[in-house]
Amino acid sequence: MTFATSFDGASIYFETHGKGVPIVLSAGMGGGGGFWAPQIEQLAKRHQVIVYDHVGTARSRDDKPIDRTIAGMAGDIASVLDHLGLDSAHVVGHAIGGIVGLELAMTQPRRLRSVTVVNGWGRADAFLRRCFEVRREILRVSGPKAYVRAQPLFLFPPQWIAENEARLDADEPHIISHFPPAETMNARIEMFLAFDPGERLQTIKTPVLVTTAADDALVPAYLTRELAAAIPGATLKEVSYGAHAFTAVTPEVFNTMLLEFLAGVDGAS
Repeated sequence: MTFATSFDGASIYFETHGKGVPIVLSAGMGGGGGFWAPQIEQLAKRHQVIVYDHVGTARSRDDKPIDRTIAGMAGDIASVLDHLGLDSAHVVGHAIGGIVGLELAMTQPRRLRSVTVVNGWGRADAFLRRCFEVRREILRVSGPKAYVRAQPLFLFPPQWIAENEARLDADEPHIISHFPPAETMNARIEMFLAFDPGERLQTIKTPVLVTTAADDALVPAYLTRELAAAIPGATLKEVSYGAHAFTAVTPEVFNTMLLEFLAGVDGAS
């Protein structure tokens, strides 16, 4: 396994696939790079694809609560780029990972070729807070097994869940065995709910793609649309089906959308 060392000495697991202009893929709440499995093969045909586990999660964890900020997580991406000797890369982030990409665009724009935010938000409203409060309460009262069992209800369309029950059941033991400490998950939830960049979003000059699914039941499309409207020049793409994890439900749709955007950015530069 390959690790980079972050600014504060934390170990960050990462792996690379393919060759070309680099792309860093940053996961959402779970933090594990395995979330991007449906993207890696196709993206790696044109790009150097870098996937990593957020500090405190998956293979970047040591079972101790972590003290991380959004700025610190942006610094973790920069540390991975430094380890690989890369000046800049495209950053693609799902939900929370997208927020981290935006923070990097606001604080270290020279490290970025572009940012793609998948089902993200610029400010948590009452609905989003309620969703995360429910998830946190499931974890507190019933533990990781119940949390993981409930997770598909927030991520996938109902029909997709029904049609993929065997797959979801088979994945559960692996997800539970790699589940972060409850203190880490709670700290991550609090950190991301507190994210509110306000007018700082207007300072972003990096090319930005914002994507959303109309049937996302966790981060409603209206929040993602509001985020796109707040970023000068941002490109907004919306799909009708796939819910919060449409990158996994309809990977060919997302992969094509992303590659077209990246090709436009790289061609312009």
